[in-house]
Amino acid sequence: MAWDKSKGIVVDPFIGRGAPLNRAIFYVLGLKQPQTTRQISKSVNGIPEFKDTDRSTVNKRVRDLETRGYLAKVQVTQRVGGITNYYQLTPNAELSQLLDTHTANELFTGISPDGAAKILDEIKKAQQKKRLPKSFK
Repeated sequence: MAWDKSKGIVVDPFIGRGAPLNRAIFYVLGLKQPQTTRQISKSVNGIPEFKDTDRSTVNKRVRDLETRGYLAKVQVTQRVGGITNYYQLTPNAELSQLLDTHTANELFTGISPDGAAKILDEIKKAQQKKRLPKSFK
């Protein structure tokens, strides 16, 4: 897998310098959820391209993805060493990952009219909240 290339529609977490690491974090959490930052870091370091990535770098990325709404803290436990946070992917992250790994043609081929109407309705609602220019409404 090319960690720095997008096959489909480019979305926010997969733009810029942190994109490859974000893809790796999403991939690791997609295999098993929820995980602690330590588990995420160990799994990411198991990927050859990220074997030298510091645990602190992965922790910063995880915290950033949480503040942006792509990861959710689902459990906080008290352990001997301190507090342990468990993270999992949010629906926004799963949608971003799906858009990143599939072309638009692959996504919309075979979709039902009802499904297309629901997707269009949600996009219109999101645009109204952000108050995009009239050309997009």
